[in-house]
Amino acid sequence: MKEDNKQSKPSFGQIALSILAAAIGVQSNRNRERDFKGGSFKAYIAAGIIFTTLFVLTLVLVVKTVLSNMG
Repeated sequence: MKEDNKQSKPSFGQIALSILAAAIGVQSNRNRERDFKGGSFKAYIAAGIIFTTLFVLTLVLVVKTVLSNMG
């Protein structure tokens, strides 16, 4: 039972790393189990939406920058 207490809620950093690992498809089995056992569904959804938004905005910025430098 002591192991269950140690595996309480994942920290913000652990959630962020899990989202990044999921984005590139390299999540470890241990971390996946931690996420499903102790993580809040809402926290992962919110982090996923934030990550996706930042990713799309970064791509738009890069494309605009490249196109403006082309001529």
